Amino acid sequence: MFIDLVVVRVAAGTGGSGCVSFRREKFYPMGGPDGGDGGRGGDVIVRADRNLATLLDYTYRDQWIAERGQHGSGNNKTGRSADNLVLPVPPGTVIRDHDSGERVGEVVEHGQELVVAKGGRGGKGNAFFATATHQSPREWQPGEEGIARTLELELKLIADVGLVGKPNAGKSTLLSVISAARPKIADYPFTTLQPNLGVVALTDHRTFVVADIPGIIEGAHEGKGLGLQFLRHIERTRLLAFLIPIDAEDWQAEYDQLRHEVEQYSPELAAKPHCVVFTKHDLLGEEYIPEIETPGAFGRYSISAAARQGLDTLKAEWWSQLLEMRKANERATEKAGDAAPSSLDRPDEADHTDAHSSDAADDAVDA
Repeated sequence: MFIDLVVVRVAAGTGGSGCVSFRREKFYPMGGPDGGDGGRGGDVIVRADRNLATLLDYTYRDQWIAERGQHGSGNNKTGRSADNLVLPVPPGTVIRDHDSGERVGEVVEHGQELVVAKGGRGGKGNAFFATATHQSPREWQPGEEGIARTLELELKLIADVGLVGKPNAGKSTLLSVISAARPKIADYPFTTLQPNLGVVALTDHRTFVVADIPGIIEGAHEGKGLGLQFLRHIERTRLLAFLIPIDAEDWQAEYDQLRHEVEQYSPELAAKPHCVVFTKHDLLGEEYIPEIETPGAFGRYSISAAARQGLDTLKAEWWSQLLEMRKANERATEKAGDAAPSSLDRPDEADHTDAHSSDAADDAVDA
């Protein structure tokens, strides 16, 4: 089952409490304070894992809590910090705060991590409060609570080329022919019920990724059909290919409608480079490219996936466009420099003292 949107509750670990303890040994019957600090609570971290392709695991469990830090103990022993809780997700997952809608971040590359909830700091033991005029302190600090929040995880597939078209435009057939992907193909609308990815291999080890999403119908940007649910999966594509079957009633109207639905969903998505691909030209018995108005398109092509015709030209043009875009991005990166990574670390807060915590029972005075 393909799951691309889930809501989960996460809570970082609470820090361990500080200890109230005094040194009591044979030759030090009235030793000074030696209560250690508590350990830090575990963070909650989202990590991209290329072995995952869906958020299905998070439909079975919606609450994730990191461990708390260990309490401090006598002899100035600091409690052990808790292990971090790692949530593996597919690359391309966007994380948002569910309550505010604020974008927390995203993980795109395999192994990339994002701290979504910081663990609480450990509390101070009574040794921390000893001074020249206060040599037997009984003050201590409870561990700081970890951050708890509700998150929305949204998967947006990462591909180079996104195939856009109405149901039965030939998207799945094209993907199955130019790659090793095997999407479901049949002669009825909405055969494709979930996105499919395929890797297109050219000569000299050149490859790029193509995404096929369910067919777009009128009103898709308003949630009609399956379009709105899956249009997010072409947001990350570098270029779009609008597929129009050669047996369509009105080529111009079909192109205009597809462009309209994409633009209404996201103007940024509509601004991406795009081309027009007329499919199923084997129905005419010859290659034919209709003369329609396609403003901004870098090309119009005619193919037959079933007859394996026109595919090499199409793949070569896609590669050429992608190569130019990558070079442009590299030049822009060299000029601007790498962007600094965002941090979710919260600023240090003033230490606080609380002698009446409910954790007091865990921090008994050593006899």
